[in-house]
Amino acid sequence: MDVIVLLIGLSLTWVLGAMLVALLVAPGPALAAGRGAWIAGTGGYVGAFLVTLWMRALSALHVPFGIASIALPLLVVLGALTFVVWRRSSTRLGAAWSSAWAALLGAGLPRWQRFAWLALLAWLALRFGLLFAEVWLRPVYPWDAWIQWATKSRVWYEMRSLVPFARPEAWFAANGAYFYDASPDYPATVPLLQTWASILLGRWDDALMNVVWWGLGVSFVLAAYGALRGFGLAPLPALTGAWLVGSLPLGGVHIALAGYADLPMASYYALAAVATLRWLEHRSAGNAVVALLLLVACPTIKTPGIVWVLTIAPAIAVALLPRYGMRTLVTLLVATAIALAVLAQTNPIVLGYRLHLDFDPAWAALFESFFMLGNWNLLWYAVIVVAVVGRRQWLSPALLPMTAIVGAGLAFLFFVFGFTNARAWVADQTTINRATLHLAPLIGLWAVLVFTAWATRSPAAAPTPPATAAEPA
Repeated sequence: MDVIVLLIGLSLTWVLGAMLVALLVAPGPALAAGRGAWIAGTGGYVGAFLVTLWMRALSALHVPFGIASIALPLLVVLGALTFVVWRRSSTRLGAAWSSAWAALLGAGLPRWQRFAWLALLAWLALRFGLLFAEVWLRPVYPWDAWIQWATKSRVWYEMRSLVPFARPEAWFAANGAYFYDASPDYPATVPLLQTWASILLGRWDDALMNVVWWGLGVSFVLAAYGALRGFGLAPLPALTGAWLVGSLPLGGVHIALAGYADLPMASYYALAAVATLRWLEHRSAGNAVVALLLLVACPTIKTPGIVWVLTIAPAIAVALLPRYGMRTLVTLLVATAIALAVLAQTNPIVLGYRLHLDFDPAWAALFESFFMLGNWNLLWYAVIVVAVVGRRQWLSPALLPMTAIVGAGLAFLFFVFGFTNARAWVADQTTINRATLHLAPLIGLWAVLVFTAWATRSPAAAPTPPATAAEPA
């Protein structure tokens, strides 16, 4: 019974987020075509973030965590959102669901495409079925997952409140008012998700509380398909792209060994970037709100989320100044070079990283990590090939904003592992791969779009208005 309550509670937050996204980005539920997948997938992330915001509010109001205090207000909000979405819908939910079900089965596709479509769906179903078993049966994995994140969720579950964690000096001085773990200053969103799952279970279970990671993985594949459809790809290429991005080995590892914050960081960042691009294309207030929610979530997951959010700024600059897009990028590049020159003469420490300009990257370890190990399949080989053959496409007006984000993200990683004390962690092949995972899903989507644009030699990958419920998948 407790497991059923867990799944119902997590589904509640998923549906809550989906209804909010549907209200913001569509005149109705639009459960068919790419928009439906975008709503369902992004809704999982929006809903998860909203429940953590509500838990923060409850703690600030000194209301103990519980199923009633957390879930009942969310149910009221869900009911109101569902009513508004229903009233605004241009088609009834039943017809929309029928259309979505037909699209799921590949209706309307040529015979060979339908076979490939169903094969990819079966592959994804098998993959996530095996991952679900891993999450269900495996306790929280050691190292960071246990000493930095689960410590907080365990305390917050037992105390039924967001009690503070502090550094050793403050912990000793507080005489029991504070708690302590390996990283007391880390953001609260990830452990709050574990706390919510534990409250639904009614007990501390360091395996079942991590089902959240599996749900985020499924949500991301749905959102990736919806994003690619929204950017103009046909159903089968969009599903292929979502399958490629969703099957990254290291992504699967972070679902199976759930408890780390890197997978949520990667997926929230990728969806925030896509949502921002959708807003830049359509300039609707609803898309702006969705993008803002996802952007705000990033720094609450991991501290580097602040910088990842800043890497989206070049895309906004390029899109708002379309006639000066390349000039804007060149200006940013020059400004970066000046900043590096300044750092050569100073020694600041930001977010725990020493930013003195001391260029000495571990080239051998970087090459081994990206091109020789099995963490990424052929992702980085494919990115290089796509960047070369599709050089005209990724500099086109349609793809330049996304290219600007990817370029800024790569520059950030290169800077961290080339100029800061973080390069000392490259050789152990853990930190570098976890940090790269933050960018990998987005760069995978970028590579799919550039390759599609190159293969068709047309603006087929250019962003287009989201599909309506009446359109085929």
